[in-house]
Amino acid sequence: MVFAIDEINRNSNLLPNVTLGYSLYDNCATLGIGFRASLSLASGQEEQFLLDETCVGAPPVLGIVGDSYSTFTIAMSSVIGLYKLPIVSYFATCPCLSDRQRFPSFFRTIPSDTFQVRAMIQILKHFGWTWAGLLVSDDDYGLHAARSFQSDLAQSGGGCLAYAEILPWGNDPIELRKIVDLIKISTARVVIVFAHEIHMINLMEEVVRQNVTGLQWMASEAWTSAAVLQTPRLMPYLGGILGIAIRRGEIPGLREFLLQIRPDLHYNSSYGNNIVNQFWEYTFKCRFAPPPAGWVEAGGALCTAQEDLENAETELFDVSELRPEYNVYKSVYALAYALDDMLHCVPGRGPFSGNSYAGLQKLEPWQLVHYLQNVNFTTPFGDEVSFDKNGDALPIYDVMNWLWLPDGQTKIQNVGEVKESAEGEELTLDEDKIFWNSESKQPTRSVCSESCPPGTRMARKKGEPECCFDCIPCSEGKISNKTDSMECTSCPEDFWSSPQRDHCVPKKTEFLSYHEPLGICLTTASLLGTFVCAVVLVIFTYHRSTPVVRANNSELSFLLLASLKLCFLCSLLFIGRPRLWTCQLRHAAFGISFVLCVSCILVKTMVVLAVFKASKPGGGASLKWFGAVQQRGTVLVLTSIQAAICTAWLVSASPAPHKNTQYHNDKIVYECVVGSTVGFAVLLGYIGLLATISFLLAFLARNLPDNFNEAKLITFSMLIFCAVWVAFVPAYVNSPGKYADAVEVFAILASSFGLLVALFGPKCFIILLRPERNTKKAIMGRG
Repeated sequence: MVFAIDEINRNSNLLPNVTLGYSLYDNCATLGIGFRASLSLASGQEEQFLLDETCVGAPPVLGIVGDSYSTFTIAMSSVIGLYKLPIVSYFATCPCLSDRQRFPSFFRTIPSDTFQVRAMIQILKHFGWTWAGLLVSDDDYGLHAARSFQSDLAQSGGGCLAYAEILPWGNDPIELRKIVDLIKISTARVVIVFAHEIHMINLMEEVVRQNVTGLQWMASEAWTSAAVLQTPRLMPYLGGILGIAIRRGEIPGLREFLLQIRPDLHYNSSYGNNIVNQFWEYTFKCRFAPPPAGWVEAGGALCTAQEDLENAETELFDVSELRPEYNVYKSVYALAYALDDMLHCVPGRGPFSGNSYAGLQKLEPWQLVHYLQNVNFTTPFGDEVSFDKNGDALPIYDVMNWLWLPDGQTKIQNVGEVKESAEGEELTLDEDKIFWNSESKQPTRSVCSESCPPGTRMARKKGEPECCFDCIPCSEGKISNKTDSMECTSCPEDFWSSPQRDHCVPKKTEFLSYHEPLGICLTTASLLGTFVCAVVLVIFTYHRSTPVVRANNSELSFLLLASLKLCFLCSLLFIGRPRLWTCQLRHAAFGISFVLCVSCILVKTMVVLAVFKASKPGGGASLKWFGAVQQRGTVLVLTSIQAAICTAWLVSASPAPHKNTQYHNDKIVYECVVGSTVGFAVLLGYIGLLATISFLLAFLARNLPDNFNEAKLITFSMLIFCAVWVAFVPAYVNSPGKYADAVEVFAILASSFGLLVALFGPKCFIILLRPERNTKKAIMGRG
């Protein structure tokens, strides 16, 4: 402070023609003394000074630099604020001091603990330390830091506190033992301490006694640089500390100024407490006259005030790590620049009411507060100094690391910085420089629960902080594709979760395919049936003039073969991925083909009965109703009815392809929905009606006296046909997905093969293997 004021007074560009003076007070780390001194300064009741013949009395106090303790500063500012006297603190960091209502004239050149807390949270997040313990001092500094830490940590989502304990003032073995026991049993490996040197000294005594190692300590700026803790006894426990430190600065010329210190042999300050003399005696191991009794006799030296400071072993001249001192330097300059700005005000253009301005002779403290609020300058070190609306300095901190060298020496090194930016707190770390006090030489792990991998979600443990959770696998159909997911998300409709539940995959599709064994078998059977029909058709065409072919209307036989061929081919429409046209065509083709087939059989049966009836006396008239034209007309009419049913069905509620996910969650079953169950039932019912009538008529004609009674073959074929389709209904209803199509195809093929074999098998046998029976006499039973 003295150096800064001396430098300002020698600067012709800053406060020209104005000389700054100062008074220094030692608060003796006691609130009462510091409070009394500040009150006397503000009220003008301090001791009188004779500066020169023309300046007698109490000099005007422009501002106070201090205090260092937050608690003391709060008490001082509460009263000094009433006088609007500027207070610029270099070390008080309590966030509460940013309250402009309570402390309207308070400023500080050290960042608020609000930023220090956020800076520490950035370090925690950087290394993934989500589980930490917090120890604070029992004062405004520690308690406000604890409050900020708990709220900011929760808001940032950066982690949780395993415990938060208050360190006692003084050496309280019982309380310290309880705190260290808690640290020892906790799973948190990171311990954050917002306290002062004295708290850490007492705490570390207990830590050493219980030999608690393996912890990563984080230090607040109050003890980051505490040399008293950097001892070979404590470094096994404290090595590798990461701490927040006040921004380091350089003050050119300070070391040379310190070397000019000389003791005053003729003047002592208040109470005979001359701090320079005390320093001199301590450094050079001497005493000023008059020495204590027995000092000379014991061989003690007398101080001459001419001892050489240049070669003295003292840390006073180490100006490489100026941190609180740099803040003091900036505090003095802030007051000086504010006063300089005020003195440069042009009369009539002042910032106060009526454009008035403040002159040096009529200076009021509150006027200087206005200029101090707007001060903005740059130090020789290159740091910009200004205050925000709450009187806080631009927030920036250095990140320090305690390095334990192989030779047992200790070193505190700068490994990064944290500063405020437009995006928030900006952390810069040189991780290669950081010393980790562990065997692995890597950052420790400090988490309550390990991260949940993709494919799981976090489920918070009941009654524990949110950082303590279980990892629950995502259920089927849901995924999480990032670490520590709170929820599993459902896959889109056509997708399903992978086995690892970390991404969605397209659902497997299922339909009766040409490429699977079942589809291949059914396709082969369909083509085989078609081929057999073609072969029979060729045989019948070749032998069309033989009695076996000509019997009972050969035209109907050819039409029946053609309809059976269509029945075999329509089964192929049920195989393959359902499309709109296949869904619409499959049931229509199936229904019309089978009605055509059964209509031919029905007409054949009716012809058999008519022929037999005509063979009796008086029955010849019945044959006129069953000529070739009537037979073709009957088949056409019966088939047209089915065609009309299919048309009405397709127009009213057409079958359509449908993606069914009800059968399997992980599969899409492609199927054709019938559209109208009534339409499908009418279609099947009409086929069943014709088949039943054919069966009954054929059954009645089975015993007619004829060597080749086709009614027996029709009866057997209709029996097979009806048995297949009666079994089809329950099987179809209870078969899911592609198996329903397979059942329907099987029913079509089984009934078609039954009709083909039962109706044309015996005839082909006679034509090919028993040609002697292929005569009119043999057929009429007269051979």
